[in-house]
Amino acid sequence: MSDFADRVAIVTGASAGIGLACARLLAQSGAVVVVNARRAARLDELVEIDTDRVVPLPGDAAEPDVIEAMLEAARRKAGREADLVIANAGRGLRGSPLDSEQAEWEEVLRINTLAAARLMRAAIHRMFAEIGVYQGPPQRPRDVVVLGSTVGRNLSPFSSFYGAAKAAVHMMAEAMRREAGPRGVRVTTIEPGVVASEFQSAAGYDPKAFGEFMESMAPVLTPDDVARAILFACAQPAAVHLSEIMLRPTRQAYP
Repeated sequence: MSDFADRVAIVTGASAGIGLACARLLAQSGAVVVVNARRAARLDELVEIDTDRVVPLPGDAAEPDVIEAMLEAARRKAGREADLVIANAGRGLRGSPLDSEQAEWEEVLRINTLAAARLMRAAIHRMFAEIGVYQGPPQRPRDVVVLGSTVGRNLSPFSSFYGAAKAAVHMMAEAMRREAGPRGVRVTTIEPGVVASEFQSAAGYDPKAFGEFMESMAPVLTPDDVARAILFACAQPAAVHLSEIMLRPTRQAYP
């Protein structure tokens, strides 16, 4: 992972799960990493990995002022704009549009869809400004990565409202890729299947029923599995783009 020694990264949702795994791997690989989550104490644990290269920025990843603060923190720390931005912050929700908790709909869309769109847009505009007038092939990689989901592409019997929020993320990422790619910025969508993390309990899944579902395809993915896929995509030469990666446990048939 020596490819990341000169990268400047931002990771949202870095207090647990996939975001935590990405932040750890990037920091251990030598990148400057701005880590964001609402749980400030969890971010302090990440800073202990490398106090000189990891910058904690607690706050709500959907708030424009927090997004601006993250991008500014990266620029101040490294002396240039972030070139590897991972929009990971999100949450699940058990159920369909007919039986899920309607009071939680706005928050699900806000943190999964709007937060990702705002961060991606802000990061890409800064990258464009740094690139200036684009001429010729990209000289170094610039990556914006967003966490989608297999359920954003294939209807889930457990969480179809959440899946709708992720489907919107997939569409926005592809739209941004078409505009950003010709300027030398790679926009990548990562679509994990079932990952063992805090996600299931926070989404309100029935522990017994969903536990049996996970056991039926065990072993499921770990956050480290997904983090390795993300860094693999970002480690490619600047002129190579893995624009979408769907990864599942080998035994996961659907979704």
